[in-house]
Amino acid sequence: MRVTFIHADGKGRTEAEANPGESLLDVAQAHLMPLEGTCEGQMACSTCHVIVAKEDFGRLPPASDMEEDMLDLAAGVRRTSRLSCQIVLTEELDGLTVHIPAESRNMQAPR
Repeated sequence: MRVTFIHADGKGRTEAEANPGESLLDVAQAHLMPLEGTCEGQMACSTCHVIVAKEDFGRLPPASDMEEDMLDLAAGVRRTSRLSCQIVLTEELDGLTVHIPAESRNMQAPR
């Protein structure tokens, strides 16, 4: 299945192959997207915040109350914001497009 990441500058894009059952955060990190995921997917931070394309947002299951609380801490939140650690990819999500927020900073990125 395919996932498209729109880079923080809004211009670049990365097409990624993914497998059902993988988290969007793991796929993003494997393709060097600047999503820190400091809590390693434990939903204890908001450093994996992404903005899901409007046309794809309705295909996702609803965010939990805990995820909504964590999104309150994220910079640049939009109506279609989600934590990528909470998006488990399924065949139904093939073709998903997400935007990396302009405010995204990966402090753990290799130099």
